[in-house]
Amino acid sequence: MSVTDAVIPAITVDHLTYAFPGGVVGLHDISFDLASHSRTLLVGANGAGKSTLLRILAGKTLAKAGSVRVQGCDPFRSALAGVTYLGTEWASNATVRHDMAVPVLLSSVGGDAYPDRRDELVEILDVDLAWHMHAVSDGERRRVQLVMGLLRPWSILLLDEVTVDLDVLVRSRLLAFLERETSSRDCAVVYASHIFDGLAEWPTNLIHIHMGRILECGKPADIIANTSLPKRATTLTYNSNSALLELALKWLSEDLKDRGRREDVKRLRWDEISKNDKDGGMNLSAFDAYFKFSRAR
Repeated sequence: MSVTDAVIPAITVDHLTYAFPGGVVGLHDISFDLASHSRTLLVGANGAGKSTLLRILAGKTLAKAGSVRVQGCDPFRSALAGVTYLGTEWASNATVRHDMAVPVLLSSVGGDAYPDRRDELVEILDVDLAWHMHAVSDGERRRVQLVMGLLRPWSILLLDEVTVDLDVLVRSRLLAFLERETSSRDCAVVYASHIFDGLAEWPTNLIHIHMGRILECGKPADIIANTSLPKRATTLTYNSNSALLELALKWLSEDLKDRGRREDVKRLRWDEISKNDKDGGMNLSAFDAYFKFSRAR
């Protein structure tokens, strides 16, 4: 399914399936295209497959079946200099908790080569150059990570919950910066988040992932217009931001009801998928049978 009108997508995912070590399937038969200049918001419950998808797009994980192309290349087999992945694990890395000054870290990733961009990001993310990494909070450490990650111009930016530690002002500034980047440069952002405040007009695309499959994919205005959302109990008028939040709440509530208790969920295993599925065929066999049963409960 295509969510943009571009002729040449920045990201193409075609019948992608991924199985974890041990055989449990995390993503099954997902397809979409994302164009340059797009900002895509991934929506899904914990464990839905958002992080797995981002890691595959970043080339950190090899999929079992199907294909992924980022800027026309297989991200796992090609070293793509323009792809930047930022995840939550960075802040817990022991290395970045040592007594290191922020300017040293920024210089180590090319800060001196992009002084104007470095200074802009330091200002946007409110980073104090006098900080030492062993004596800052998790939120301050996250700001340093973002400056380091965004310092070199990127073509594809993959963000996995990295704004969770930011205060509302810094997060707003960051989102505005990313919007300017995707509007002015040939680049795209894919952003997984559970925080929808301030995202009303930000995404150009929405992707709803549930239990490893894509249920909705398209432009936010089109999806919201075609979705029956509950009315507020108050007399306040809807704005586009509350509509996006209500859409996310509706999706996640339905996903939770559909999934049921975690201990009752039987996760599909790789050996239960037919050979035709593994070769990229359309007969979804065991997974579709399970998924249709799950949706009908």
